[in-house]
Amino acid sequence: MGVAALTTTGVIGTLSAPALAAGASVPESPSEQTGLNQIITLGDTVAEQVDTQAAAQQQAAEVAAAKKQAQEQARAQAAAKAKADREVEVRAARAAERKRLNTFVSPISGSYISTGYKAGGAVWSSGTHTGVDFHAASGTVVHAVGSGTVVEAGWGGAYGNNIVIKMNDGTYTQYGHLSSIGVSVGQTVTPGQQIGLSGATGNVTGPHLHFEARTSPDYGSDIDPVAYLRSHGVNV
Repeated sequence: MGVAALTTTGVIGTLSAPALAAGASVPESPSEQTGLNQIITLGDTVAEQVDTQAAAQQQAAEVAAAKKQAQEQARAQAAAKAKADREVEVRAARAAERKRLNTFVSPISGSYISTGYKAGGAVWSSGTHTGVDFHAASGTVVHAVGSGTVVEAGWGGAYGNNIVIKMNDGTYTQYGHLSSIGVSVGQTVTPGQQIGLSGATGNVTGPHLHFEARTSPDYGSDIDPVAYLRSHGVNV
């Protein structure tokens, strides 16, 4: 019994430890728990970082798109403004040109009338002066008083070298005693354009410019040239 007990005890003693080890549940080691938690935590962190990065990229893309749209709108607005400015400039230039073409100037710049309209004397075949004489030394520039078309350019008998222009308003102007002619028949002229040089050709006593205003291109249709010029804004 003693041996058996010892043996049994020994066996029991011998078997008890393995039986306990086999039958009991073994708790997870702290290292295993920590490793699992680290993996889960790492996975969550990476996902959050990916989401954050994606959100940041999306926001950056939206900002870039908004900036590009704003730049395109700014360029479009600038182009529209430039076009509008050009149109305003073109309209202003056209208006200025129309105004210029409708203005009148003196045939001799800075001159004065030395012989008036309808002055009497034997020097004129009609007995009276059919125009006015502007004081001018020979070779002084003669200007077209307004816009029109040249209908005569050449020798005019007592008028010497002369030019007759049909004005755009239907009247006519004549420039006589010229030393030279710078335009030809059919040529259009504008206010202030040089058409010739003053002189002393034809029936004269000295150099000057004979200027007439007429209702037709022919001699005898003269009207008061001073009143004519003043009615068109020329101070004479």
